[in-house]
Amino acid sequence: MPSVLLQAGGAVSSLDQFFFIAVPYVVLAIFLYATIRRFVGDRFSYSSYSSQFLENRHQFFGAVPWHYGIIVLFFGHLIGFLFPKTVLWWNGVPARLYIIEISALIFALVALSGLVNALIRRLKNPRVLTVTTTMDFLILTLLLFQVFTGMYVAIFERWGSSWFATVASPYLWSLFKLNPQISAVAQLPLMVKLHILGAFAVFAVFPFTRLVHILVVPIPYLWRRMQVVIWNKKRA
Repeated sequence: MPSVLLQAGGAVSSLDQFFFIAVPYVVLAIFLYATIRRFVGDRFSYSSYSSQFLENRHQFFGAVPWHYGIIVLFFGHLIGFLFPKTVLWWNGVPARLYIIEISALIFALVALSGLVNALIRRLKNPRVLTVTTTMDFLILTLLLFQVFTGMYVAIFERWGSSWFATVASPYLWSLFKLNPQISAVAQLPLMVKLHILGAFAVFAVFPFTRLVHILVVPIPYLWRRMQVVIWNKKRA
């Protein structure tokens, strides 16, 4: 773990207080208000606005790696948040710690390849570029930043799963309890802080992007009766 985490206490600057106390609550307010308002006022915009019909091959190599990579990383972070003691128990054996760290790095590379392909596709294909908005580029840039900083932490700061369970998880829980504790977060290396702030930025712009389709995943498809689709093609 980074040696800075071994320090007890430490000064908390006004910038740390702003970014790790004020910003999270502002982001949460924006997220809830904009998400609900968009759903109520423009429900049909809750879509990923797929451009697959415009170009499919490169879209496959962007969407598939990205989704596989980010889903694993998301649930990895979620487990660290919900069950920090379990993560620390798992990491107590060096071999298991190496497994979780290497696996996270591999899936980060998978997600990165998908993001890069998606960005190149939107820049190089005129038809796809036409339907690409400023918010599309913004969220792609933020996600690239998140994956890059996460990989940097994994390679140069190391044992991210342990410091997440030890420092980030208690900090996030303190925010939910309306009693922010940031003394440990304030001592984190700069790149780790940027990774946390990048996550806040993603949540802030989330309601204004096509990512909102995550909130309306068609779960009823799991138990809905099968539908028969019949192609009605005119004879030549």
